[in-house]
Amino acid sequence: MNPRHLSAILLALAWLASPAVAQHATSAPTKPVAKSTAKPQPKLSDSQLEAAIRAKFAKSKSASTFRVHVQGGTATIEGKTEVIQHKAAATRMAKTAGATAVNNKVEISEAAKQKAAGNLTEGRRRVQVKRSDPRSER
Repeated sequence: MNPRHLSAILLALAWLASPAVAQHATSAPTKPVAKSTAKPQPKLSDSQLEAAIRAKFAKSKSASTFRVHVQGGTATIEGKTEVIQHKAAATRMAKTAGATAVNNKVEISEAAKQKAAGNLTEGRRRVQVKRSDPRSER
């Protein structure tokens, strides 16, 4: 082994064994972080959260007729809709308002379900058609 390499290794080992480095390595340990298995607590009270969700629903065209109730940070949404996407929009609004979980019990009308099924059997939707594709007659 090269004498320079050997001296560099010995110097590094001596530095690591020095009292200053040893004390730094064994300095006061940090407090361990306790892991919680419980559900995260909502920042707002149930009544405040319910009011926030109702305010979001009131501003929305899609969810203005839905009813909401909050218990323990979990929002329960009820109502009926003629558009499938309104159900998902209501869930997103409740989550962004601060709900920890959402039980979406919104019922979708049979007409809306049939329309969605028809769109699936029809094939590609308008937004999926490439500009280079010829337009189809309906």
